[in-house]
Amino acid sequence: TTLGETQEEEDEILPRKDYESLDYDRCINDPYLEVLESVDNKKAQRYEAVKWVMVFAIGVCTGLVGLFVDFFVRLFTQLKFRVVQSSVEECTEKGCLALSLLELLGFNLTFVFLASLLVLIQPVAAGSGIPEIKCYLNGVKVPGVVRLRTVVCKAMGVLFSVAGGLFVGKEGPMIHSGAVVGAGLPQFQSISLRKIQFNFPYFRSDRDKRDFVSAGAAAGVAAAFGAPIGGTLFSLEEGSSFWNQGLTWKVLFCSMAATFTLNFFRSGIQFGSWGSFQLPGLLNFGEFKCSESDKKCHLWTAVDLGFFILMGIVGGLLGATFNCLNKRLAKYRMRNVHPKPKLVRVLESLLVSLTTTVVVFVASMVLGECRQMSSTSHSGNDTLSLQGMSEDVNSSIKTFFCPNETYNDMATLFFNPQESAILQLFHQDGTFSPVTLSLFFLLYFLLSCWTYGISVPSGLFVPSLLCGAAFGRLVANLLKSYIGLDHIYSGTFALIGAAAFLGGVVRMTISLTVILIESTNEITYGLPIMITLMVAKWTGDFFNKGIYDIHVNLRGVPLLEWETEVEMDKLRASDIMEPNLTYVYPHTRIQSLVSILRTTVHHAFPVVTENRGNEREFMKGNQLISNNIKFKKSSILTRAGEQRKRSQSMKSYPSSELRNMCDEHIATEEPPEKEDLLQQMLERRYTPYPNLYPDQSPSEEWTMEERFRPLTFHGLILRSQLVTLLVRGVCYSESQSSASQPRLSHAEMSEDYPRYPDIHDLDLTLLNPRMIVDVTPYMNPSPFAVSPNTHVSQVFNLFRTMGLRHLPVVNAVGEIVGIITRHNLTHEFLQARLRQHYQTI
Repeated sequence: TTLGETQEEEDEILPRKDYESLDYDRCINDPYLEVLESVDNKKAQRYEAVKWVMVFAIGVCTGLVGLFVDFFVRLFTQLKFRVVQSSVEECTEKGCLALSLLELLGFNLTFVFLASLLVLIQPVAAGSGIPEIKCYLNGVKVPGVVRLRTVVCKAMGVLFSVAGGLFVGKEGPMIHSGAVVGAGLPQFQSISLRKIQFNFPYFRSDRDKRDFVSAGAAAGVAAAFGAPIGGTLFSLEEGSSFWNQGLTWKVLFCSMAATFTLNFFRSGIQFGSWGSFQLPGLLNFGEFKCSESDKKCHLWTAVDLGFFILMGIVGGLLGATFNCLNKRLAKYRMRNVHPKPKLVRVLESLLVSLTTTVVVFVASMVLGECRQMSSTSHSGNDTLSLQGMSEDVNSSIKTFFCPNETYNDMATLFFNPQESAILQLFHQDGTFSPVTLSLFFLLYFLLSCWTYGISVPSGLFVPSLLCGAAFGRLVANLLKSYIGLDHIYSGTFALIGAAAFLGGVVRMTISLTVILIESTNEITYGLPIMITLMVAKWTGDFFNKGIYDIHVNLRGVPLLEWETEVEMDKLRASDIMEPNLTYVYPHTRIQSLVSILRTTVHHAFPVVTENRGNEREFMKGNQLISNNIKFKKSSILTRAGEQRKRSQSMKSYPSSELRNMCDEHIATEEPPEKEDLLQQMLERRYTPYPNLYPDQSPSEEWTMEERFRPLTFHGLILRSQLVTLLVRGVCYSESQSSASQPRLSHAEMSEDYPRYPDIHDLDLTLLNPRMIVDVTPYMNPSPFAVSPNTHVSQVFNLFRTMGLRHLPVVNAVGEIVGIITRHNLTHEFLQARLRQHYQTI
């Protein structure tokens, strides 16, 4: 079937036809299978050892990328806040707060402008990158998603986005950055660095590349949250469509390497204690512990589970509302922003930055409450320490616009890095009024919803956690103040609120549970977090999909879900297959191959032979047709022919009894006349078709019988393989035997991976159109295939679990009747076929 791919990378949101699929279909030339089948066992061991080394290197590099982003985010943020805080203190007395606002706007707009410029260089670097990586691991190749230029623009852009005061996080883009590292590092080559070339013969297939991308994505999660197990589960649950047991260990090892690399360097740089491993990730929730003086305090009780379930329901509703609003905004951008010049995208980002900065400044000045501190010890003009709190929490209390001995609760949330604000909500006790929390939640909810989707690198994890933490802290305050539940630990409710809202937005369960447990280092939170996330997911799924699935659907990507609906089993493979095929013959002229490759966009072609009633006459008249018919005769296996071979080999078997039994069996089976059994099998109800030669391309003048005549299926060959054969001159003349055709090794066939030459760039004057190409040594002779009567659910499970890209439909006599690709299994396509099925009943 037609897969509309293009080699050009578009800046706009790509329509469905511009996504190409990865060549995941199992092939006889797979390098891994080639190594395992080698007689030299040391070669296989060396291949596996190199794979482990690459996995470790991916983890280390991903940790270093996280270190780079975190260091510069802290540097730029501290510089900005230091200047603005000094200006606010001075202008509070002199009455020039408008000047302070202008200074803050100058910093934020500059940083956001730089982030937008980087996205203009590489448009796919916008957003969190999780939808794109999810598509890649599902089997769809988004142009430019794993390029070196993408990770550079992503890493630099996200630090400017976060430092620019936008309500975005740096943890989400870490997943994309890790995936790009995983895709590029084992290749030892890049389009951006064409002059740097290494002769590295390993991992020259899409399957290996996909496995490394899975490991890199998991390493990104592990580095972001200090959660290696959570990262592994994230790659399994949310990312990879195809998984195996051996990959689990490698992904976990990669996640561990990323976590401890980042931990080692951050601990040494920030605390000067190299090797202490005090900072496991970019975001750590700190230790949840009740005060020793409060004997009634408990982290959570069985009674609290009821409140957690209610919070999960509310979190699912809030998440569904967030996704609905963001979907409408995304559609509006696709219609009104993206078609316009690129400068409009930059202006939109600057508008969001301007609005966010003004709202934060005015809300802190007008809506914030000046609250008395229970215990004070000055650590600066604008920060105060509370006894019993950690140093990070102590140093983040802001006194903006408030007199001495008081602090501004709204400014404490808005004028702090998001990680510090989350720690405030988790670990400060009694510092935020319900009115402040309500206003903060509402403003943050709306602004973060507006921000996600603009043309800057942006994550959604941390904004969702902060928004949910404010919601949970508000619930705790209300229960304490109006119901009198004094035993409630406010930090627990803030954590549950964060989990409920994040779960309602992204609809993750297992991996998010483990991530939150690892980030809190508190296993006792496992049950309430799990219950809350399940309830939030079920509630949100009742209204819409998760935010990442919504953006995948908006981009028109043919993503395959985990399973089909039960109703789809009313369809068969014959109902969804594409019967109009473009195929090649085992021996085909160069003229025909060039015509097929230049006039179609398919990425694989069935290798077939025709069924003719007068094949003996054709074999006498044309050498090309004779070669094809001989190949068909030699490749068709019959029971009688196979048993005849076995009986010949068993005549020398020591057991005479077994030999005699086989001889008698063969004697009864063999017909008295020496009739060609192949001709008996080929005698069908079809009448002989016109004498169409294999070097003729399909014509619009063909009749229906000519176009859809019976074709015996022999295998699949990829477009990249055909182009490589043409480029390297692999062919023979009609006057020669096919044995004279040059043979290419697997290393030579995959030398240009992953950017194979394009047929349109081929110099046709160098080719002799009458030469013949024997494709049989390079095709996949044993691809997965299904019967026309196979249920759609079986087709879907086989296609997805085995990582296929093309699934031929072969009838009972070995004839190909159609082919199924990813587009034939998408939800929209199946729904359309189901409606047609109901209409024909």
